[in-house]
Amino acid sequence: MRNVIICLLTGTVILSACTPAEVAPNTLSEKEKKEGYVLLFDGTTLNGWRGYRKDAPPAAWSVVDGCLTLKGSGQGEAGANDGGDILYGEQFGDFRLKIDWKISEGGNSGIMYLCQETQDYSYQTAPEFQVLDNERHPDAELGKDGNRKASSLYDLIAANPQNTKPAGEWNTAEILVYKGTVVHFQNGEKVLEYHLWTEDWKKLVANSKFPGLNPDWANVAKQGYIVLQDHGDAVWYRNIKLKKM
Repeated sequence: MRNVIICLLTGTVILSACTPAEVAPNTLSEKEKKEGYVLLFDGTTLNGWRGYRKDAPPAAWSVVDGCLTLKGSGQGEAGANDGGDILYGEQFGDFRLKIDWKISEGGNSGIMYLCQETQDYSYQTAPEFQVLDNERHPDAELGKDGNRKASSLYDLIAANPQNTKPAGEWNTAEILVYKGTVVHFQNGEKVLEYHLWTEDWKKLVANSKFPGLNPDWANVAKQGYIVLQDHGDAVWYRNIKLKKM
C-alpha cells in the first residue's frame, strides 16, 4: 500500500512507494494475531519442545541465530546418541501450520503431523511433508514419480509444481489439515491435496512402503503432534506458526 505524504509548506500531496516493514522472524504480524495464529517457536528457547518419546529436547537440537537447528551427525538415519526427532508438546487436530525450512547440502529431514508416540519412530505413525536437497540427496530419484522430493507427501504424492529452492536457501511451507482434507503449500503455491480415511487414501497407502512399517499406518489419528525429523543432516526451521481451525 502506498503511503500519502502531505507537504505542509506547499500543500502538495506526494504518493510514496513505501511498503510496510517486514515482520521480524519468529514474530506474528497484526494480521496473523487477528486470525488466531500462535508461535510454536519463540526464536530464543526450546520452550514447548521435547524429543519424540522423551521428556526433554535431544541435545543435537538447539537455537542458533533465531533458528531451531539440528546439528547433523553425518550418519543418516542411524543418527547419533544425542539426536532424535523433536516435537511440540501439544496435539492438534484441524489446523493451519506455517513454517520456514532450510536444508544443508545433501540433506534430508521432514515435518510430520498428526503424529502419535506409539511406534519406535515418528514416521511410522504420521504423514510427512518432505524436506530435502533435491539436487544431491538420492531420495529425490527414489520412490515413484518424484514423491520423495521436497514438499511431497513422502512416498505417497509428489508435489506439483516442484518449486523448492536450492540447499542453503529458505523455503516457506504451509500445511492445512481440516476434517480429513490435507493441503501442502510451498513458497506461496499449492503443491498437493489429499483426503484422509477415504477409500482412495487406503489404496494409496497400500501401494507404499508404510504397511510394512506399521500395518495400521493408514488409520492416521484425528489429532497428534507436530514433529521435526532428525535424519542425520543439518537443517534449520523458523517462523513456526499455527492456527487452530
